[in-house]
Amino acid sequence: MTAFWLDTLASFVADFRLESLKPATVEQTSYVMLDTIGAIAGGAAEPEMQALTAKLAVSPAGEASVIGTDKKAVSAAAAFLNGTAGTFLEMDEGNRFAKGHPAIHALPAVWALAEIKGLSGKAVMEALILGYEIGARIGIAAALRPDMHPHGTWGTVGAATAVAKLLGYDAARIRETINVASSLTLATSKRTMLEGGTVRNAYAGISNRMALMAIDLIEAGFVGERDGLSSVFGRVVSETFDTAKMIDGLGHDWQIDHNYFKLHSCCRYNHGALDALDLLLARESVAADAVERVDVASYLYAAELDDQAPRNTLGAKFSVPFAVATRLARGSSAVENFTWDALRDERVQALAKRVFVVEDKAMTSRLPQVRPAKVDLRLRDGRTFSAAVEANRGDDQDPYSREELTTKYFSLTARVWPHETADNVRQKALTLADVEDIRTVLQQ
Repeated sequence: MTAFWLDTLASFVADFRLESLKPATVEQTSYVMLDTIGAIAGGAAEPEMQALTAKLAVSPAGEASVIGTDKKAVSAAAAFLNGTAGTFLEMDEGNRFAKGHPAIHALPAVWALAEIKGLSGKAVMEALILGYEIGARIGIAAALRPDMHPHGTWGTVGAATAVAKLLGYDAARIRETINVASSLTLATSKRTMLEGGTVRNAYAGISNRMALMAIDLIEAGFVGERDGLSSVFGRVVSETFDTAKMIDGLGHDWQIDHNYFKLHSCCRYNHGALDALDLLLARESVAADAVERVDVASYLYAAELDDQAPRNTLGAKFSVPFAVATRLARGSSAVENFTWDALRDERVQALAKRVFVVEDKAMTSRLPQVRPAKVDLRLRDGRTFSAAVEANRGDDQDPYSREELTTKYFSLTARVWPHETADNVRQKALTLADVEDIRTVLQQ
């Protein structure tokens, strides 16, 4: 029996053209691409990524770029490395309704194949926005099991759909690609992020690698289930899958327009507390040594991030106590304040043990429309201060300016590129629809 909604979805992907988008959505897609490239480049500087790149990027010149390095790799390795690097700093964009990060799950696979084939910037943009749309819609339609991490799940299907579009597949082949890719998802674990298990950083990289594997399987004649999405996301990794949400508003309500960008270099669930703390510190001058205790109330997923002594930098990025402590003690929540130096900072360690986070069930009940948090700060002299937020900065309710995003991009790329190189990439990325050969974007 044919799933009509899946036919509708596949036909939509096959027929989509960039010219049908509103200019504002094209611009938004350009900034999502720029932001993702920045996150990948910045993450490439991490020691674990440098070691992994040395092992995998061994192919001759002429293959796909390992962004943020001078290395090339076969498409599978480049997609894996770039996807992994892009999540390392917790600076990649996301979508609160999908509860995950659609762009980093799709762009690396698209970019690698487009470079190898010398495709146009327009083709890359069409593929990215569709990969984002399909991945995000699956995240919205499914309710993943509570112990699963969303990385490495629906993003695999989004990436495979994007690559199928890039290759010009017709609707029937796109449908089959979706079905095959549905069976190539990971059994991800949320405990990895809570315990600092850095294998979690590879999930998005694996999704991009599996997207290319799905294409290899399709071109070799493999097939999937008749309706892989409903099977895997309705009964295996999730017990509910609302197929109506896969096609409602298709082509009119673009999920990329509802994304969020990050300036805090940590899990999005920390951001409510950090935004509230920023408001508080804008009003009051507070020295970290004067703080006796900080209490944070927020929604369930934020309350889970309660580790007061994270074991590594990933654990720090998924710890509300650490995030609050490093912001107070070191002055910001930027990348440099979630490094090993910050983790070993005795001021941060001591203060994190005085930061407590609990769930406010009323806040949890309001997800995903808002992500509220309240911070109560008590000083040793008895004074108390409070601040609260409803929406997190950076999403479509309270967006960052283009200038703020540009500053972020340069701060990340400065870890690997001279400013002139980064600016050349920026200019091309923001006018990507006019680029005839994607290989020119990263040329130095």
